[in-house]
Amino acid sequence: MLKRFIAMTLSGTILFASSGCASIVSKSNYPIHINSFPNEAQIVITNKKGVVVFSGNTPASTKLQSGSGYFGKAEYYVKFEKAGYQSKTVPVEFKIDGWYFGNILIGGIIGMLIVDPLTGAMYKLDTEFLNETLSPSTVSTKKTEMEIRSIDEIPSEWKNHLELLGK
Repeated sequence: MLKRFIAMTLSGTILFASSGCASIVSKSNYPIHINSFPNEAQIVITNKKGVVVFSGNTPASTKLQSGSGYFGKAEYYVKFEKAGYQSKTVPVEFKIDGWYFGNILIGGIIGMLIVDPLTGAMYKLDTEFLNETLSPSTVSTKKTEMEIRSIDEIPSEWKNHLELLGK
């Protein structure tokens, strides 16, 4: 009976120590909530390679992977666009998860150098909410045309503002 208890305890300890601490306590994908003023702005989320991972309109929610390859931290960019407003691109940042350092005590070398870096669990989302205000566009959509007129065709009040360009 004692041998069985020791064997089970040892097996559990080995299993627990061979996994990553951040992988156990944290996760490798995180929800993010995105809003804008004004609402209904089109958003496109791309990763650091420029691949679109999400598109939709605000308000929106999606999940983003925290890792990007072995020891690679994910990077995303959210582009906001709405007619009549300037487009805006905002980065989404990840940082080291504090639980990653729990591997020193619990997860061991396997968790610190293999499991957490491979799964991306060593990183966590820096912010869960993006709430961006878009600035109105200053570009006029009104077409302007240039007209050539003789001096006799323009109103007299314009004549005071004329300049002679050359002789």
